[in-house]
Amino acid sequence: MLARPVRELPEGDLSYEPKWDGFRCLAFAAPAGEVDLRSRNQRPLARYFPELVEALRALPRSAVLDGEIVVASARGFDFPALLARLHPSASRVARLSRETPAVYVAFDLLADGDEDLRPRPFRERRARLEALLAGARSPLRLTPATFDPSVARAWLERLGGAGIDGVVAKPLGLPYQAGRRSMLKVKRELTADCVVAGLRTFAGEPVVASLLLGLWDHTGALHHVGVVSSFPERERRALFASLGPLQAPLAGHPWERGFNLASGPTGRLAGAAGRWDPREMALDWTPLSPERVAEVAYDRLDALRFRHPARLVRWRPDREARSCTLDQLAGDAPEPPEAFGAR
Repeated sequence: MLARPVRELPEGDLSYEPKWDGFRCLAFAAPAGEVDLRSRNQRPLARYFPELVEALRALPRSAVLDGEIVVASARGFDFPALLARLHPSASRVARLSRETPAVYVAFDLLADGDEDLRPRPFRERRARLEALLAGARSPLRLTPATFDPSVARAWLERLGGAGIDGVVAKPLGLPYQAGRRSMLKVKRELTADCVVAGLRTFAGEPVVASLLLGLWDHTGALHHVGVVSSFPERERRALFASLGPLQAPLAGHPWERGFNLASGPTGRLAGAAGRWDPREMALDWTPLSPERVAEVAYDRLDALRFRHPARLVRWRPDREARSCTLDQLAGDAPEPPEAFGAR
């Protein structure tokens, strides 16, 4: 069962939960048999998380749980470390299970013993889940939940950062509807004022495919932090024309010696330029003089880069480009114990 995004936190006969930033996972637990972990696209995950298999095998009876796999390190929640757990080597899997152990955060119960709970209302499934996990310990966790929208709003503000990126609202009478977006989710949207230092086009056509965003560090280097790529089709050509006067030669540009050389922890961001290295001849982006400032909205950060393409909020002609620095992206992420015990 999935959730559809909404801008405002809904109110009503709802249960609110933190939205975890990990791997969505169905857990098929059988104390006397096999334990199976499945991703949203049915990818088997059990071999990568032996510590979760062991914990699920210790449950008092067989069950099917819906939840999220996260890695909670000493630095907070760590999505790149979670990605690194998907390794083909059995010895590496065993070592990582000790060095960066995962946690399974359960938020729904689809079957309890031989009983199919999917037709039951969520309020009943939640109560049965609480009873099942009453004696469970880490790495099994029951997700926090509240009926109070003011508490949920506080989560959006206080627990934003690595590990939690929003709130999910579930109607209490809702049966489990696999594949349907029957729940609601509100994401905490953050903003930053970024320098537009380049653009990409569609196959050389005079239309903007994406804008390349940068922020300055304290040494005066311009870091490529992400892209904006969602524009109405009618605006792409007009945007290309308006940015035309800012097109600049590569020589003297802050990125003339390369940028995006070290791949981000979650891979290449869709819409970003390819790995630009001055030793390579191909240049798949157009340099722009770093003068124009755009306020953009983003949801997740990975090592001071936007994990997903940002959304253009507005242009900032009042903002000096040199004042757009990396410290806008700094923030305190919640410690895992605080997030797991959200109140």
